[in-house]
Amino acid sequence: MMQQELPKPSGWTIAFVLVRTITYATLFVGFLLVFLPARVLSWSGIVRPPNIGAAQVVGLVVGTAGTLVAVWCIATFIVIGRGTPAPFDPPRRLVIVGPYRFVRNPMYIGAALALSGAALFYESWALLWYSAAFALITHLFVVVYEEPALRAAFGDAYMRYCQSVHRWWPKLKSGINDVA
Repeated sequence: MMQQELPKPSGWTIAFVLVRTITYATLFVGFLLVFLPARVLSWSGIVRPPNIGAAQVVGLVVGTAGTLVAVWCIATFIVIGRGTPAPFDPPRRLVIVGPYRFVRNPMYIGAALALSGAALFYESWALLWYSAAFALITHLFVVVYEEPALRAAFGDAYMRYCQSVHRWWPKLKSGINDVA
């Protein structure tokens, strides 16, 4: 099944998708990646480290890399997919470019890296466990809900994409050209 060519989006269409995406991303990021981790740190009695050492530098690098990957994914969803990362307002087109050329779930990987970077920065085992729980719950969500929904929405094109690109482990050289 070839993906239907959508007309070029107007500036208003892109703006509307951008507003929807910012709203969802703010709620998602604010709750799962800021509010809850802050609660975990507070409950475990961890505060900002008094000195910046190797763990903090590595944590900042990992966290920043994860954030940049997630932002790249969101931008790709807006421009290419014409939708948001929200399960209730997904992209209208199958997104297989940008970071999605290398791995099927780069946004979740970016979020997990951001959380892991924070765990390193604060040297917090509790936050590392939160990151692991986030990764496990995300995996279950992807397998139980997201992949079946994508198969139903995009059919053979999604199946070919799954055969070419791994779910979690990036392929540095992708066979994605055969998908579309």
